Amino acid sequence: MLFIYRVTLMQLDLNLLTALDALLEEGSVAGAAARLHVTAPAMSRSLGRIRKATGDQILVRSGRSMVPTTRALAMRAQVHTLVQQAHHLLSAEQEFDLATLERVFTVRWHDTLTAVCGTPLIAAAHRQAPKVQLRLPAEPGTDTPELRRGEVDLESSSSPSTHSDIRHRLVGRDRLVVAVRPGHPLTERPLSIERYAAAEHLAVSRRGRLRDPVDDALAAHGHERRVVASGPFAATALCLALDTDLAVTLPDAVTRTARDRLGLITLPLPVPMPDVPLYLLWHQRYDDDRAHTWLRDLATETVQALFAPPTA
Repeated sequence: MLFIYRVTLMQLDLNLLTALDALLEEGSVAGAAARLHVTAPAMSRSLGRIRKATGDQILVRSGRSMVPTTRALAMRAQVHTLVQQAHHLLSAEQEFDLATLERVFTVRWHDTLTAVCGTPLIAAAHRQAPKVQLRLPAEPGTDTPELRRGEVDLESSSSPSTHSDIRHRLVGRDRLVVAVRPGHPLTERPLSIERYAAAEHLAVSRRGRLRDPVDDALAAHGHERRVVASGPFAATALCLALDTDLAVTLPDAVTRTARDRLGLITLPLPVPMPDVPLYLLWHQRYDDDRAHTWLRDLATETVQALFAPPTA
């Protein structure tokens, strides 16, 4: 039976295997089509060819959605591994020349990191590899599996991934500061923990949370602050701080450019907090990928320049 299964897979070309991998991951024709940037009718035709080659329906209708068959579930992990191995095999022997490299990389960073480092990264990448294209999408509001599925090449995070197949590299450490508008009452004298806690605050959270580790640190010292609202992006929070008496607590280096452009004042955080680490994450499938190695090294250099002490 195992021999027959292997022969069946050999009857599928790489394009169909890639389509099968997308169909099994997405669970729908439309989702697989969007993932591979093809039309839904084209993906539907691929599903028909896959069904003919495997002798299995692969996906069957269940109400308004589609569900994988028992055989599809059994082959999903192996199909995904085969596709990744095939792509790696076909690209491993190619000549690596940045001047002629044609590839699209998706770099998903925190919004403030993109705002500060996006321009120098794009400029450096274009200078070294003029045919490379970069996608810089916004972070989603929830954790998503795109990094593991190969849809995102490089990601930023304040912590390593808990998944063993996700690699990480520490590229810097930042400190938290308090950003307020010019003339804010907190700027009138040295900021104490009592005055900080008594101010009105704006949190930054993709998930809309009104509490973060700063609140835990304050609680350990017997204080509690009032968070009036939360915003999804640091840039939004800084703009709101400029027009209100709300205080925003954010990492210093990754918000410095946006903060300086707005003319905001920053104050030392009066409650002891550990530095905020910044990691770059990627999937292990790219460990030996020379183009991806170039990308993450270039990204590392770009981000680390942000943490370099300013020159006189």
